Amino acid sequence: MSAILDRNMTFGAGRERPAARETSTAPVARQTAPPARSGGAPADPGVWSRRLRNAATVVLPPMIVTAVFLLIWEMMSSSQGAVLPAPSQVITDTWELIVNPFYDYGGNDVGMAWQLLASLERVAYGYALAVVAGIGLGVLVGQSTWAMRGLDPLFQVLRTVPPLAWLPISLAAFQASNPSAIFVIFITAIWPIIINTSVGIRNISQDYVNVARVLRLNGFEYFTKIMLPAAAPYVFSGLRIGIGLAWLAIVAAEMLIGGVGIGFFIWDAWNASMLSDIVLALVYVGLVGFFLDRLVAIVGNWVTRGTQAG
Repeated sequence: MSAILDRNMTFGAGRERPAARETSTAPVARQTAPPARSGGAPADPGVWSRRLRNAATVVLPPMIVTAVFLLIWEMMSSSQGAVLPAPSQVITDTWELIVNPFYDYGGNDVGMAWQLLASLERVAYGYALAVVAGIGLGVLVGQSTWAMRGLDPLFQVLRTVPPLAWLPISLAAFQASNPSAIFVIFITAIWPIIINTSVGIRNISQDYVNVARVLRLNGFEYFTKIMLPAAAPYVFSGLRIGIGLAWLAIVAAEMLIGGVGIGFFIWDAWNASMLSDIVLALVYVGLVGFFLDRLVAIVGNWVTRGTQAG
């Protein structure tokens, strides 16, 4: 019995008792997240500084260049014998046109807004026709070797004709000024659309063509799902060039056809020796042209997901 007890004591002594848990009476500090800022503004102040630097990089250079340009213009125009009005004089002379762009006194005596809207309406009609016809002919020339060989030399010759050279032909054909101006816009804007579309069609990857054959796409499905998406970057490059040429053409055409429009406004101001009105009109023409180009570029980036060519 004593031997058994000794053995049990020895066995129990060999086992280690589990250590008691250490309990601390000190309070545990909770880690609380900082309260979220209203409006979802980033907590890092460096983000705002980087954004401000990026905005300054984009905005400051054109502002500085514009200010220097206006300063030089003001100094040169203020010298003795200067013909062109200074920027300050332009603002003074055309203040009524600036603050009241929608006045309408009847006939051609309307504000700058109506002049621009009349020109934009003509551009919209002519450019829309050029887009439809240009993309259609571009697809034909890009798809068909025979069409390319037959039409490409004709296109290359016609596209070199100056826009205003078409005006007498259009006046003789339509016997009206407004359709003639629309035709001049159409014939001016269509060539870059045709050329860029045809180049885009010819540059479609052979892998896309093979996929269309495997999927057995019909002609309409191939056109909408393969051809147009693949050529879209080239198409929108042509559309951007076309809208710029269309705006240039309408200003020149309206100087000859008369009526309400920014081109005729410039010509009428020249006949009346109102140089300040001409300068203001040129500023508006440039701003509208820039807006049209940016608009087509934004639509192109959205459609092509930022893969525009050129």
